[in-house]
Amino acid sequence: MPSDKPETPATSLTPTRQLAELPRDELCAIAEEFGLEPARYRETASLLAAIHARRQLIASLDREAMLDVIRWGRRPVPANATQEQLAVEIVRLKSMRFEGLSERGLRVLARLRGFNPSADASVNNIIRELRKNEGVLARLGRQRRAWMGKVVARMLGEPESTQEYQFLPEGHAPTSATTTPAAPPTTPASSSASIRDEIEDSGLLGGITSRLKRSADVYVNQKLDEIEARIDRKLDEIDRRLAEWRDKEVANRLRILKITLWVSIVVAAVSLIYMYVRVILLRG
Repeated sequence: MPSDKPETPATSLTPTRQLAELPRDELCAIAEEFGLEPARYRETASLLAAIHARRQLIASLDREAMLDVIRWGRRPVPANATQEQLAVEIVRLKSMRFEGLSERGLRVLARLRGFNPSADASVNNIIRELRKNEGVLARLGRQRRAWMGKVVARMLGEPESTQEYQFLPEGHAPTSATTTPAAPPTTPASSSASIRDEIEDSGLLGGITSRLKRSADVYVNQKLDEIEARIDRKLDEIDRRLAEWRDKEVANRLRILKITLWVSIVVAAVSLIYMYVRVILLRG
């Protein structure tokens, strides 16, 4: 049964490090993010094989179907995210309300939740099997979290989100076991999941923490944008003043050059007149 603690990302896995070189606790964290249960694999070799098989499964999934699940769950990811990043976000979805999810997205969700539907299986059969595989305790925990989410949403007076889902800008990738930490995602509150859905998926503490973190990120980014705009205005003003001072300096130097030129001409003329007068007087 999912706990009410907020989710913490596992250690990032860079391309230069192989899975076999990681300790077991990091492998367990990666397996959990991929939707596996590390307790079922007592040996490290079997855990590595399960992670490898899950990565192959993720690579074989339809990307557009995975994006359908992301839109349905309103998970904050960029449109250019890798399939493993999309799979990690899909695994974090615990909702059992499948309204608005396409059939191909439902099949992808079922495969990542451990159920491989046949090609001729209907939507109702897939939903029935998903609810059957959920288990009694998990169902009770989800209903409890859904009830708490409904109460919190009613207390906060949060309306249901009606705006269309929007992907994150490129470069804002979610932190997971297969990616290095990136800049914190910033999305409007209207494009993310509601507080009710977040509490149902992550628990009371996890949902509230996620919402507070997202609101704080939005606020900090807005302030950073304001500071950046002020700095840009100050730099423009400094550039304008420097341009004025440069123009004045150039004008002063041109004036000095003109005066120097005229003084040189006058001195040369006086010298010529003096030499002429001197020659005339000497001859006389």
